[in-house]
Amino acid sequence: MEPRNQTSVSEFILLGLSEKPDQETFLFALFLCMYVVTAVGNLLIILAISSDSHLHTPMYFFLANLSLVDFFLATSTVPKMLVVIQTRSKSISYPCCLTQMYFFHFFGIMDSVLIAAMAYDRFVAICHPLHYTTIMSQCLCCLLAGGPWMFSSFISLTHTLLMTCLVFCGSNEIPHYFCDLTPLLRLSCTDTTVNKIFVLIRAGVVIATPFICILASYTRIIVAIMKVPSANGRKKVFSTCSSHLSVVALFYGTPLIYLCPSSVLTAEKEKASAVMYTAVTPMLNPFIYSLRNRDMNRALRKLVNRKISSSS
Repeated sequence: MEPRNQTSVSEFILLGLSEKPDQETFLFALFLCMYVVTAVGNLLIILAISSDSHLHTPMYFFLANLSLVDFFLATSTVPKMLVVIQTRSKSISYPCCLTQMYFFHFFGIMDSVLIAAMAYDRFVAICHPLHYTTIMSQCLCCLLAGGPWMFSSFISLTHTLLMTCLVFCGSNEIPHYFCDLTPLLRLSCTDTTVNKIFVLIRAGVVIATPFICILASYTRIIVAIMKVPSANGRKKVFSTCSSHLSVVALFYGTPLIYLCPSSVLTAEKEKASAVMYTAVTPMLNPFIYSLRNRDMNRALRKLVNRKISSSS
């Protein structure tokens, strides 16, 4: 019999962040506030960049793409969790579960590749300033921003198709607040070797490769900064990439959660890591890029003032 015909599970049960009812009201309020801040912050960044011609540069072009991806990354998981808490209906259909998994991985991969593209942009701007506009042409920017959409779609679709080949005939309870790959693999009744091999390949291509590119870019950047004669000059040059470094530390620092003591349940580690990826990082990125960025602050003020003037 074909594996797909053996699948007896038509829906899964999302156990959520906590199984304690008394914590659900607090979690609902917390994540609702975080999601609203994430949506407003990232959409404001996109509107400010698109409405201000002074920000039509490669750096802000990538930032607008990152904000869009962060918004969709949070949207792929948090609203469903809020609905589950509010309605107390923890079920999710098999097709919806796979769809959610697809979009979570799609936008997660996009985040990783876009952060690497932004590191390359900072490398060209600092190490080759005279050739910056020539190297970072409109064509290359579109390729660096558009390429990841197709690449992410391929990787995520492959994960999803491999998942449809598995059989789920036992427990249908997912100890998570959304349909993630690893918890689903644990529920499968059939061999998941191929899926796990592809997970390792994806980790090398999607996480390790961009991280190596970021390290290589910042190694060259540090060397270039050290050649600047004055301390003020070095500080000024470094300030142009400090925001991006903060985002890199936040994005790649999340796996450190898995280094906590082994006595902690694996499911709890996965939930903590997922919260960082899907809620905390998308919420903080707009603040990181706007608080110390004069151009972005000016564009945001102009946007807000324009909206206030038009409504009065």
